[in-house]
Amino acid sequence: MRHFVYGAAVVLGLAMPAMAEYPERDIQGIIQWGAGGSTDTVSRSVTPHAEEILGAKVILQNVTGGVGAIGLNQADRADADGYTLLFGAENPLLYKVMGLGEKDYSDFVPINVIARGIPILVAQPDAPFDTFPEMIAYINENPGEIRFGSTGPGGLPSVVTAMINDKTPIEVTAVPYDGDGPALTALQGGAIDVMPAVLGAALEPVRAGNLKAIAIFDTEGVPQLPDVPAITDTNPEFADLLPWGPFFGIFVKAGTPDDIVAKLTDAYGQATQNADFLSMMEGRGFRMLSLTGAEAQEFLDGWQSQTAWILYDAEIAKNSPEDFGISRP
Repeated sequence: MRHFVYGAAVVLGLAMPAMAEYPERDIQGIIQWGAGGSTDTVSRSVTPHAEEILGAKVILQNVTGGVGAIGLNQADRADADGYTLLFGAENPLLYKVMGLGEKDYSDFVPINVIARGIPILVAQPDAPFDTFPEMIAYINENPGEIRFGSTGPGGLPSVVTAMINDKTPIEVTAVPYDGDGPALTALQGGAIDVMPAVLGAALEPVRAGNLKAIAIFDTEGVPQLPDVPAITDTNPEFADLLPWGPFFGIFVKAGTPDDIVAKLTDAYGQATQNADFLSMMEGRGFRMLSLTGAEAQEFLDGWQSQTAWILYDAEIAKNSPEDFGISRP
């Protein structure tokens, strides 16, 4: 009887298929903003290095609309199996206070918060102002004339515009686009006049003379544009709102098995340290973070608190951050 049981176990063991090792097929990557923007650039630059470590392709697709919500919701509908990654920016952390949706990054696990962008205010080359104080003076003399590019409620342009209105109220016309790539293209084409953008996306057009840099929206300048002042150099009242900036990260649906999260975290963690990737990021003015695990979550929570209250105090947010347990920073 013992021999029979042992033999049966061996037969059953041989008949059972081996557990496949992740990843066994291509992985889908959803970029929640349009082609050519900063989120797209960072995602497409880091992923080839992660693919080498994972031993699988990550098929990247731009899924735009709804201030990034359409891409997030598509990723949320997928199975929690590690075969759908969300390449996102900061916007989902503001969906609830902006009344744009009930989901945010609390429904996902951060694989890597890659970097922080530095905001910059850019204008058409022939704009009738060269500095931030001159721009404010012109807007006050010509209310409603200047067209500000926007990526919708909660995007970088809306946050920077909220900061401006908090310190120096202005009357401008907001023109929305699906990402900073299309908005910067529109700015260079003359469809809008001014755009708060990410330095990394605006840097090359500024260097080429296709855009005029007005101010770095940070507490210090940047080596990439040494002649452009930090906003606090001309308007020190902004110091209590800064430093602030958008960020770029990779997320997977909550409930994804821990071993798969660990593999993705390791692959993208190594990818962010690739020399070619680091060189690209430095050249475009991004500030590297490469945060994972608890550090990534702490960063996300702090960013959400700071920004949600900026928008609420500026009377842009539809809902109080307190309604969602977001305390003041």
